Amino acid sequence: MKAYLINLILCLVISFTCGIIFIKIAKRKKIGQTILKYVQTHKGKNGTPTMGGLFFIAPSCLCFLVLYGFNDRLSLVSVCIGLAFMLVGFIDDYIKIRSHDNQGLKPYQKIGFQSAIALIAGLFCYFNGITNVYLPFLQKKINLNYFVIPIVFVVFIAITNSVNLTDGLDSLAGGTSLVYLAMLLALIYVQNLKDGGVFIMNNYKSLVGLSFCMIGGLLAFLIFNVSKARVFMGDTGSLSLGGFLGCISIFTGNTLIIPILGVTFVCSAVSVIIQVLVYKKTKKRVFLMAPLHHHLQMKGWSETQVSYVYALVTGIIGVLLVICYL
Repeated sequence: MKAYLINLILCLVISFTCGIIFIKIAKRKKIGQTILKYVQTHKGKNGTPTMGGLFFIAPSCLCFLVLYGFNDRLSLVSVCIGLAFMLVGFIDDYIKIRSHDNQGLKPYQKIGFQSAIALIAGLFCYFNGITNVYLPFLQKKINLNYFVIPIVFVVFIAITNSVNLTDGLDSLAGGTSLVYLAMLLALIYVQNLKDGGVFIMNNYKSLVGLSFCMIGGLLAFLIFNVSKARVFMGDTGSLSLGGFLGCISIFTGNTLIIPILGVTFVCSAVSVIIQVLVYKKTKKRVFLMAPLHHHLQMKGWSETQVSYVYALVTGIIGVLLVICYL
């Protein structure tokens, strides 16, 4: 644990330093977010530096590789998948900045890139025997066999886009992801105790180290992202973050835990789907604005309140999941 905490602090310090440099360069180069006109409460955020995922995702990955090397297949694949999603987000953000518009990649282009990465992840799980998954709230596992391919495919598409949709308020996606990772680590620990201890933990040692590195990077990012945000993570950060959350969850057998521990991410995605479907059929809106966090904001909630509640809900559900293994 001491080594993990040192990794966390190291990533925090390096990411924080990179953040200071990045924000200065972003302001000078005018790498700013274009805010949608219909989000009235966000008018003052127009031009805020974006692509902040670069200064906490990349340093966290680099620190991890320097500290742990390239020997562990699960963690190395996790880094590759996370960085692949970051590249998709970077291209999307770059197009938005160049066109001074909020439209980046075409929807079919974005989903096409994501689908390719998700399919590779599903095939990797199947051919490497990562098919056993824990049943939520139960001390049991089931073997998904070849069904792991479509399930992992859907999970990656869902979590990356859900985290992306949740990234709409200061510290919302970052804070919720931080709590998600912390609770996931606690869950992995108690699962390890129940499943025989040392052997399981040795298998996941590098993944746990990667999680601590990501937590350090997120803590650094949140210093700049709490209200009023000095930088946004952009799709560069949110898609990558979703990829890492997916990898660490899936590769530790917690595939089915994702929609439960990540229920706030699910709420973001589902609220958008409901809003679009109902509006197309009835021309009426279920929410004042989707995703859900914008609805709450229009109901009078502050950004800080929404972010706190999302993190709190994630933490409470995480504690309940952990308790079921004690």
